[in-house]
Amino acid sequence: MSDSSQKSVSDRPGGALPDRFTALLASLLRQPSVVGAEHAFFRCLQRELEERGANVTWYEGLLVAQGRKPNSIMFSAHADRHGLVCTGPNEFQYAAFVAGARSDLLGNSVSEQLMRKIVGRFTQMPVFAYDPWSGAYLGRGDTRSSYICEFRNNLIFEINGLNHLIAGTPVAFTDHLKITPQALQGQLDNVITIAALVYLFECGFEGTAFFTAQEEAGKSWRYLLEWFRRFGGSTNQLIVVDTSPFPTLEAAAAQHLVLRNRDANASFNRALTQRLAASCREAGYGVLYKDTWVEDQNRRAAERGEPPASLGSTELGRIIAASSGLVDGTTLQIPTSGYHTMLESAPITSVNAFLDVLGRLSAQSAAEAA
Repeated sequence: MSDSSQKSVSDRPGGALPDRFTALLASLLRQPSVVGAEHAFFRCLQRELEERGANVTWYEGLLVAQGRKPNSIMFSAHADRHGLVCTGPNEFQYAAFVAGARSDLLGNSVSEQLMRKIVGRFTQMPVFAYDPWSGAYLGRGDTRSSYICEFRNNLIFEINGLNHLIAGTPVAFTDHLKITPQALQGQLDNVITIAALVYLFECGFEGTAFFTAQEEAGKSWRYLLEWFRRFGGSTNQLIVVDTSPFPTLEAAAAQHLVLRNRDANASFNRALTQRLAASCREAGYGVLYKDTWVEDQNRRAAERGEPPASLGSTELGRIIAASSGLVDGTTLQIPTSGYHTMLESAPITSVNAFLDVLGRLSAQSAAEAA
């Protein structure tokens, strides 16, 4: 449900995105970060952050960047993207399923519905292999076909040109940033919010930014929770930034930004959610509460006799549910269409609003911490 007190998206000019932001996003998009093999991307990310004055620390599955007032405000974004992994001679599987141990061997199999949804998504796509630690280029190829193996109940990809790889080698989709008059396009989840947080440091950000691994495999919250158990205080209000899927670009562009009251795992911090909503309202940005929107869609589906959709399982909901009150927070998301494809599209109006709201929140929090 959209906040009717906001100006509509069409009432505000899109405006050009900052050149430094789009150049950074284009550069990061070219760096591979397949789920389960993010180390090379973290090395690249460390350099970009340290060049902008951040103090960067590595932990297992987690990169932490801090400014001069690290406790003033905390953002988190996941660094992994979808890709493939070599699992045998000229055999490749969907990396998120492998990293998440999603197989019948552990009684945690991927649903056939999900596999059939993915099976035709990445055919005839250029790909390249890389060393998971150094990021060294190991060759290129293209996906020929994919199919569901009935014996292993897993998704198998056939690739031309990479039959020399050994098991465990990650394979990334070759990507380039595309800019249209209306939107940014590419495999944006979640490199677009990574670029936004790095750009925030360039603009003088003084708080803390977390960059997590293996979110697409459902593991990132564990790495983040370990950090809070070691170093967190009594009030850890976290803002997780991400993209949020919609069926079409028009539906995504119907609001500037997406908030949530909760997901399938937990309720989010009400006061912090309202603070984000107020910041959006003061800037004239329209917002939508995704959980309310899903519930409304489910009511309509029930009238048609269709099954309900899930509220979604987010990094924040998982960590709130598992932390026994240690970590709380909310989310701020960029609406997109073409989710988890090479043509995921983010309206330029939404990206501009996202950068603006991040800046407003950061400045306000730094002033309060002074």
